[in-house]
Order: sequence, then C-alpha cells, then structure tokens
Amino acid sequence: MALLSNELVKLNNLQLAGRLVSEELMLGIHHSKRFGYGIEFEQYKHYQAGDDPKRIDWKLYARTQKHLVRESSTESNYHLRLIIDLSGSMNYVEDGVSRLQYAKILLASLAYLGYRQGDMMSLYTLQNGEVQTLVSSGKQSFQRILYELEKAEAKGDWQNQNPKFPVFQQKQKEVVIFVSDFLQINEEWLNLIKNLANPHREIMAFQVLGKQETDFDLKGFYRFKDLETGKEVELQAESIKAEVIKNAQTYLKNLETALQIPFVYLLRANLGEPIANIISESLKKRKG
Repeated sequence: MALLSNELVKLNNLQLAGRLVSEELMLGIHHSKRFGYGIEFEQYKHYQAGDDPKRIDWKLYARTQKHLVRESSTESNYHLRLIIDLSGSMNYVEDGVSRLQYAKILLASLAYLGYRQGDMMSLYTLQNGEVQTLVSSGKQSFQRILYELEKAEAKGDWQNQNPKFPVFQQKQKEVVIFVSDFLQINEEWLNLIKNLANPHREIMAFQVLGKQETDFDLKGFYRFKDLETGKEVELQAESIKAEVIKNAQTYLKNLETALQIPFVYLLRANLGEPIANIISESLKKRKG
C-alpha cells in the first residue's frame, strides 16, 4: 500500500520521504518495461551465481530481504529540469499537508529516481514573476537539489505574461517537470509551458490541488484569504458554493483543453493522494 502524503510529511525529513517514495516505485518496476524518464529498464531479476554483486540493489534488499539485480537496456541520456512554483498559493493547507510540502516530496522523489538512473538534473523556481536557477546540472547536483528544496519558502505572486527562462543548452533530450497549482490571473502558465515544449523537450505538468478547492464542501462563515495578495473576505460558504464549484470546473477544463498539445502531459494530484501513485500515473501517461 502506497504511503499517504500526510504520513510522509510527518517524517519531517525530505530526503527520507523522497527515498521511500522512489523505492515504492522501484518495487513496482516489473509492471512496466519503461520506468523513469531516462532509462529503459527491462526488469529486476533475482541474483544468480555469476552475476556481478555490485549490481545488487542493496536499498531494495533492506526492505524486501531479496537479492535483486537491476537490468537496463540503455544508459540514460536525459536531462531532468525540475521546476517548483514558490508563489504564495503554494502555502495552501488541507488535512495537515501543504501544497508546498507535497511539491517538495514529489520533486525529491523524482530526483532520487533520476539519480539512480544517472540522469542529469537541475532545479528552478518560479517566484515574484521571475524564473531562477537554484541548482545547475553537474557533480553533486542531486544532493544540492535536496538541500535547496528543503529550505525553499513560498511567498509573493506569479504574474508574468512573458516569462523568460534561462537559456537551455539542448545537447540531449530533456524532460521539464513543473509542480504547481497552475492558478493563473491571465495565461501566464500556459504561455510558459507552450514556449518551452518542443520535440526535444517534453513537459510533465503536475497540478497539485486540495479537495476543497474543487469540491468546496464547507458550511458556515469563513474568512477566506488570498495567499498571494494577502486580501481577506468573510463569506458564508453555502452562498458561494455553486459559483465556486462552477468556476473551478470551468478553469480546470479550459486548462486541460489548452494543454492538449504535443510533448505536454498534464497530471492532477489531490493533496491526499499518495505521491507514488501520481508519479506512476505520469510514467504510464508518457509511455502511452
């Protein structure tokens, strides 16, 4: 059974949480020939006399007590560009899990997978209308990515109609991974994603939402706060429920339609959804 997001948050250890999720995914490797974004794995097989002991996955052994040897058909030639939204709305919380915490664990888990597969990796943030490079690809980029994710804080807004990304040197295929709520004033998110997608650069867009943001099952008076502008308003939940749900459904449908373009994959995750499940879904969607 996949670890729930609130269980991972309670660990209060991003490195451990990311490792546990990546190992959950590795254990399910036999269900798909293609695993991860860079390497094609054929299978895990049981260690036999004559196999190189160095190929035993000792981390999996610690959990399964089985000597499993990982086999792959090709070496990785991918660059994973991890991008985290650090605007104020990422501080939204439901059932003890913030959107920012969920995003951090999701990206840490993907970083672990990339590290195990030998992918190049880099980390970027989106905050206050600017795109910033936190970690460039290179030696020890994996550990630096975990460090930067651990200390990242969300604040401010993201309103940029023509965001400029650092120049990418495309010497190899790339997978750009966004984690955000993709809540926009105009079409700032759509413009950024559309400008980046091309045959050599696939986009995996993880949209993380809370259940109340889509279902709005609240009763009574609430003081609602815009996490980016700080503006507050007190309203009776029942009086605005129908309008909120309608607007949310319309927005999500329009976003989904707008991103039905080549080399772009949109994944929606609920804050209560196991992170291993949404990553597994993304791998299947990209393969399909």
